Amino acid sequence: MIFDLLFCGDRVRFPEGDGVLPDAAPVGVLCASAVREADPDAVPPEIRTRSGEIVFVTSVLRAELERFCSDNGIPLRSRPDVWGDLLEPFLDTEFDHRTRAATLDRLAAAGVGATEADAIRQRVGPLMAAYNSVHQDWFHLGLADLLDAARSGLVPAELRIPAGELRAFRTWATEIASRPDRLS
Repeated sequence: MIFDLLFCGDRVRFPEGDGVLPDAAPVGVLCASAVREADPDAVPPEIRTRSGEIVFVTSVLRAELERFCSDNGIPLRSRPDVWGDLLEPFLDTEFDHRTRAATLDRLAAAGVGATEADAIRQRVGPLMAAYNSVHQDWFHLGLADLLDAARSGLVPAELRIPAGELRAFRTWATEIASRPDRLS
């Protein structure tokens, strides 16, 4: 889920009435001290919490996120877009052999080998194909899209991740997005 946040001093407030708040903000407030780093240039911009969660921020708030980080001494860090590479086959675009090989090279550098990438793509493929048949995105699908698809009413119910499994699915997907951390 991409949040339309309110940045207030050393806190981030989430919109009221949204029942899918991150664990790091159980009452709808995330303190700057709970933020490990942020990437305003990610698609969409993201906040990474000390507990390992990723909070997606609407791109219209990119400047506010940068200001919040600057004011609170939160480091900015650009990371490899592991899910962007994993979900590339589900874009409404054709890629040549060279582009596909470069994608696999980036995934390998992030700790996801070709065999595992294929297994991950098989696991999420039906979900993402259904999701992108509605969105028809040709530019980028990433972790935010995967998590949106997992519970989207635009995807047939039998392809969605069951409510009782969403937390585990999110944890699995976030762990994959965080793989480059383990390599450094």
